Amino acid sequence: MAEAEAPRVVGIGASAGGIEALRVVLAGLPADFGAAVLVVVHQSDTAPGRLAELLDRRCPLPVAPARDGEPVEPGRVHVAVPGHHLLIEKGTLRVPRGPRENGHRPAVDPLFRSLALHAGTDAVGVVLSGMLDDGAAGLLDVVRHGGTAVVQDPDDAAAPAMPSAALVQVPGALVRAAAGLADLLTALVARPSLQTRRVAGPRLEFEVDVARGERALESEPFGQAAGLSCPDCQGPLYAMGDEHLLRYRCRIGHAWSQESLRAGQDGQIERALDIALRALEEKAALHHRIAGRADGQGASHTARRARETAQDALTSAAVVRDLIASQEDGGTE
Repeated sequence: MAEAEAPRVVGIGASAGGIEALRVVLAGLPADFGAAVLVVVHQSDTAPGRLAELLDRRCPLPVAPARDGEPVEPGRVHVAVPGHHLLIEKGTLRVPRGPRENGHRPAVDPLFRSLALHAGTDAVGVVLSGMLDDGAAGLLDVVRHGGTAVVQDPDDAAAPAMPSAALVQVPGALVRAAAGLADLLTALVARPSLQTRRVAGPRLEFEVDVARGERALESEPFGQAAGLSCPDCQGPLYAMGDEHLLRYRCRIGHAWSQESLRAGQDGQIERALDIALRALEEKAALHHRIAGRADGQGASHTARRARETAQDALTSAAVVRDLIASQEDGGTE
């Protein structure tokens, strides 16, 4: 299919609390809906991959897991599968295992960027309920390349962070409660197609290539070393973006918004504290055993030193427990 003949495309991104909103939206679409619908919901690599089956039960349109190389056709819903991004390229689907973005694969930002690059003014990006801010940067690219931004009303969302973050980046987005989104999307895709795309800059093309797994970060192509490490691979991060939206990528290609990076760092700290706590408790247990054995052998000095070491370890473990509790009290997601 020639790129100029590609159908209109609606990309929908959701996370926590977004599946019910997504079901409401899809259930309200007419059977003759004039656009293809591409859906990304955050899922772990080990998820059972039955989301398309679940959504198909209430949607008048056929819903199926996205398959690499499948043509993009109006009136069909393609759902990202666990462990793979979902992209559009010249009228076909791409389902690569590119680097994670904002800690997710599939992620919403790569989908929206591919829509901006390959659908231009015929792209509609939709952000539904979710935590943190995946989708905000990609939605900005959709608008910058002539497409339309739609956001679920944060007051209507089970988790308002993703819609709120999207509105910070695209304050002019069309906002509706989930129950009103299907009618809005139907009206948007009924408009005459312009079949045009604004010239994409090298940054957008680069990031879509990275999502496909085809390019690694070259020598500081779009930013300077940030002095931070990637929570996914511990490699150095490079600042990308502009004064409106600062983001980070490592050389492998993992990408982070500032908010998602903060959450990723919190996760690293929590894991490190868990490891430290386990090591200290195991150290205390070992030295209690040494003390007991030394008592049986009449080695009172060795027993006393072992008990002191065990007590020191337990004291340190209590400090670590307090740190873990403080992390949980200030929870991120």
